[in-house]
Amino acid sequence: MNLTLLASHEHQPPAEGDARVVALANDADATALPLEGVERVDLHFPNFTDGRAFSQAFLLRRRRGFAGEIRATGDVLIDQLVQMQRTGFSSAVLAEGVDAADAQRQFELFPGFYQGDAVNPQPLFACRAAA
Repeated sequence: MNLTLLASHEHQPPAEGDARVVALANDADATALPLEGVERVDLHFPNFTDGRAFSQAFLLRRRRGFAGEIRATGDVLIDQLVQMQRTGFSSAVLAEGVDAADAQRQFELFPGFYQGDAVNPQPLFACRAAA
């Protein structure tokens, strides 16, 4: 799964009354969120030092089996994009003025990982053995 990068003007917050898109509060329990009919969950980073949205994304993907879009909003830094993808995010809203090409280069810096994650749960050695 590749992380889709969105410019700030491309992001539309959930419309009132639209149950298909949910903005989950940063301190909410992701395991308690009703997911029936939900297509997108927006997880907010109030500042770059608050990583609770990483845990929420991982819980939604791995424990809850959510297959829809998980979008990172708020204080999204380009050096956190790889970790966002690995914990289950499928898209991230870049701050105004952030160059999408600079953000995309982050994925070229880290082409593989030894340990599994939310997207590829098998460790590298197991993937190579299966190939």
